[in-house]
Amino acid sequence: MDLRLKDKVALVAGGSAGMGLEIARDLVREGATVSIAGRDPDRLAAARADLGGAVSTRRLDLRDNDAVRAWADETAAEHGALHILVTNAGGPPAGPTGSFGLDGYRDALELGMLAHIGMVQAGLPHLQRAGWGRVVMITSETVRQLIPKYGLSNVVRSGLIGYAKTLVHELGAGDITVNVLAPGYTATAPLLNGITGDIDEELARIAAGAGIPLGRVARPEEIAAAAVFLLSERAGFITGTVQVVDGGRSLGA
Repeated sequence: MDLRLKDKVALVAGGSAGMGLEIARDLVREGATVSIAGRDPDRLAAARADLGGAVSTRRLDLRDNDAVRAWADETAAEHGALHILVTNAGGPPAGPTGSFGLDGYRDALELGMLAHIGMVQAGLPHLQRAGWGRVVMITSETVRQLIPKYGLSNVVRSGLIGYAKTLVHELGAGDITVNVLAPGYTATAPLLNGITGDIDEELARIAAGAGIPLGRVARPEEIAAAAVFLLSERAGFITGTVQVVDGGRSLGA
């Protein structure tokens, strides 16, 4: 299937590993020009080598609004346009709501909501000038089906839904779409780093404990496949949605 992404220019935050890296990989395969950002220079270099040098890299923290704005402006200036924004950042620490003070909530809000909004605000004027755009904000299945042990995530990430749906109405007619991707348990570093025994056995145990009907956790490339379709020309009539990719755990709740 041709997703009609050839020559589109994309920014992928958190693109040096995990879901972000797989999204960047798929965009490159589809012929897009891709710039990835992350905080760790070694991981960025490894990602670029992994993708055969087919991406440019930017070292930044998504919470640094000035740096994000410069990334968007300079990428658009270099390539003549900007079309695609993938906002993606780490999640807040696990724990019940009462285990965090207000500073913990502020930190989680900055990373889990405001950093995403800042990237959209930085890139959106370029998408509007191009007359075509796709925005996918990556959050968590907790926006649809809360997980009690992730109190901060349950609270702060839901704000992105209101932002995305409001933005859709503000943008109105045209060819710019805004969607939220909500992955479930996925075999990326946050999940894998806590495993000390056999990885396959532990992932199966996690899937069973989480009640995932498919009986396993997601692979990063499966999340990327959903994201890249939403970023494509073919998804032009899909906007304002929350696309859950959780192996059926939420069952449409």
